[in-house]
Amino acid sequence: MDSFSSPSSAGSTASTEHLMEQIKAQLAQAYAQEFLETVGNKCFAKCVTKPGTSLSGSESSCISRCIDRYIEATGIVSRALFSMQR
Repeated sequence: MDSFSSPSSAGSTASTEHLMEQIKAQLAQAYAQEFLETVGNKCFAKCVTKPGTSLSGSESSCISRCIDRYIEATGIVSRALFSMQR
């Protein structure tokens, strides 16, 4: 009998919880990476009109504001979705 078909015990419950925590951490990391890539690409395309070897001050501040707005908008949407689920 394998661990999936046997009745739950304290040991298998603990290992299942540990596995779930690892999966949650991996999903959070993947989401954060995708978020940063998406925001970075969108904000770069919007703010950097003439790519060069470095960013100008206005390009840098534009990217910073763009990322801040994107993060704020994501938070608003997340809170709205969370409140709708209640």
